[in-house]
Amino acid sequence: MEKTNNGADLGFDPERLERLNAWMARYVEGGRLPGAVTLIARHGELAFCDWTGRRDVARDKPWEGDTIVRAYSMSKPITSVALMMLYEHGLFHLDDPVARFLPELSDLKVLRPGATSISDVEDCRETMTVRHLLTHMSGLTYGFQGGVLGEAYEERKLAFGPKGESLEAGVKQLADLPLNFQPGSRWNYGVSTDVVGRLVEVISGQDLKSYLDEKILGPLGMEDTFFGIPDAKLDRYAELYTPDETTPLKLVDTAEKSVYREAGVKTWSGGGGLQSTIGDYWKFAEMLRRGGETADGKRLLGPRTVEFMASNHLDGDLAANGQPVFSEVSYAGIGFGLGFAVMLNPAKSETMGSPGDFGWGGMASTVFWVDPVEDMVVIFMTQLMPSSFYPIRKELRALVHQALVD
Repeated sequence: MEKTNNGADLGFDPERLERLNAWMARYVEGGRLPGAVTLIARHGELAFCDWTGRRDVARDKPWEGDTIVRAYSMSKPITSVALMMLYEHGLFHLDDPVARFLPELSDLKVLRPGATSISDVEDCRETMTVRHLLTHMSGLTYGFQGGVLGEAYEERKLAFGPKGESLEAGVKQLADLPLNFQPGSRWNYGVSTDVVGRLVEVISGQDLKSYLDEKILGPLGMEDTFFGIPDAKLDRYAELYTPDETTPLKLVDTAEKSVYREAGVKTWSGGGGLQSTIGDYWKFAEMLRRGGETADGKRLLGPRTVEFMASNHLDGDLAANGQPVFSEVSYAGIGFGLGFAVMLNPAKSETMGSPGDFGWGGMASTVFWVDPVEDMVVIFMTQLMPSSFYPIRKELRALVHQALVD
């Protein structure tokens, strides 16, 4: 990637776009972020791309346009697209029981409301469907969500981490635990997309890595996107940081000792395992903006499938489905589709955007969205976890939209 401010030709005020530079600099020079990069494209052309800071603070290695980051949950839209490519072949239906393909999930129990033990369960009255997984209405959770079930996930290290077991083995572990709630009754962020990845394996007959390489990453030319980072590309890999009581940038994961080095990765986590660059992720987001077609005319999805995925599949917004706030973002006025959050009402959400824009973010404060109304793609990457520590995503939306003048 190269730095650019071509906004004047694409409906932006270049001077207003420069506010993005000042915004990133405040975070980086203030010691709150190690480095950052922002990309804005409109009508398929770059309007703005710039970066600042360091990918390795201690060694003073600058952030570059080809810096590789932990995408974490920005893996989820890619895995969801993979499953929907199989949907287009008529190989499953959204209302199919998950147990049709994963029989180990056929006799699930559910925690009773107010349970203080994972043995305090009731029968599962609703069948978990493929749609429940894609929309995070499955009853699955993450360990960091806390509660009785979250603690059980933590004890069993049930996070589909890179050094864990296969997706098959991880899903079998899930079958030994109850669900957090009856499927379909509310929204809860969790390992649902890792189970989606396992569905891709079972339905396609390929492991998830091979399927993604062949059907998505390869056709899109995403040569810097992978589950395990090759040693030859390690020098471009950003360090990962977190704030604590002693420093705003405590080192969490180095490039040399990263759990994501290729030789040590055993689990293809469709929910959070991919590494990528801003240029590579733009290729994926641009495919979505183009209705499922790559820049060189290869079609991964039909345009109506992309539109279907980017529609709200909930009854109301996320706040009405038990999730008023997630990360640092209010979920009033925000819905959820098949792998993406969907803007329903910008005024109600109290964040700038367009009705129908869709996207997602990652644990290391990365985020992207596609805006069909403005024909725009926005991507931001840094490496600071958790993503809830600073209001980056709300500020980014304001900065992008204030610069649009046509």
